[in-house]
Amino acid sequence: MKHALVIGGTGMLAQTSVWLSHNGYRVSAIGRNLSKMQRLVERNPEGINSMLVDYKDTEKLAQQLAQIQQKNGPIQLVLAWIHSDGRDVIPCLISSLQQDSEWKLFHVNGSSSNLEEIKAKASVPSHVHYYQIQLGFKLESGTSRWLTNDEISTGVIEAIRGEKAQYVVGTLSPWERRP
Repeated sequence: MKHALVIGGTGMLAQTSVWLSHNGYRVSAIGRNLSKMQRLVERNPEGINSMLVDYKDTEKLAQQLAQIQQKNGPIQLVLAWIHSDGRDVIPCLISSLQQDSEWKLFHVNGSSSNLEEIKAKASVPSHVHYYQIQLGFKLESGTSRWLTNDEISTGVIEAIRGEKAQYVVGTLSPWERRP
């Protein structure tokens, strides 16, 4: 069975974690909230492993990654929702998941993120296929709103299926209409 790592997999990406677990992946989900993690694992106890760790603590994150790979095998897909203050997370992932085989990194970013700048700073090696997902907003009946968790998960699943270098969930324009 393939192995996927989902960072932020208990909140807005919970539905995506479950989808991965139902589509041939053993999912290791990283989260900080015990009750959210328990609710996620209850949705597919055989397919989802929980990892309670703050991803910004990269020393503990690296230890957890070593343990889950020892238990569940190498990771083939990483879905990472990382806030801007988690600058060291992607380098930690790359060094912790150094493998001979290729793997995919789907990096989820907020609406105001500069994807080119983020990609340049990521320094992703050639054996890692790097994809960026940017979360936008919705325009409805003359107003705008942020995406729901279901809309985010649905869009992220589409991005994973499509494997486009950059994928926007919702819209980013007109920018002045964002919520």
